[in-house]
Amino acid sequence: MKYTALVVGCSTGGVHALGTLLAGLAPELQVPVIVVCHTGSEDVEMLREVLALKSSLPVVEASERYPPQPGTVHLAPAGYHLLIEADGCFALSVDARVCFSRPAIDVLFDSAAAHYGAQLIGLVLTGANEDGALGLKAIRERRGLAIVQAPEDAVAPEMPQAALRIAGADHTAALTDIAPLINRLCSP
Repeated sequence: MKYTALVVGCSTGGVHALGTLLAGLAPELQVPVIVVCHTGSEDVEMLREVLALKSSLPVVEASERYPPQPGTVHLAPAGYHLLIEADGCFALSVDARVCFSRPAIDVLFDSAAAHYGAQLIGLVLTGANEDGALGLKAIRERRGLAIVQAPEDAVAPEMPQAALRIAGADHTAALTDIAPLINRLCSP
């Protein structure tokens, strides 16, 4: 299977987890990496700066009406749901919070699953709520691939546990094993 996008969701402990993930991704990775990280911050600039120091790929804030770029990490802006529209471009929404969050992982995952179908990889990392579980289920229902951080390896196991309970996974792995797995899955 040729994968054309990777969506990632995390919450509590997510900054560290994302740093580890992005440090391990191959610089030649040719899929867009689209991330929702619950930070509670009013903007994502500090998160972008921290992750850019660790990432082999450029890290940018996602912009409305722009398509995700291959080999680039796109962060959901603070205070907005991030969606992938039918035309493949980003859309931002101020609709109601989902799982107490905006941006919500479920919103991104569900819209990305509708657009990319079986060519999508969904990844749920550490977090302290159930956001991402229903979205990961939507990815699997459209034959996309689901990866979940092993709950015993997560700073906050609730999010991976919910993902496994509600959606299941094609791969469950320790954080340090996830980037090598993605590199293999997405190699040309």
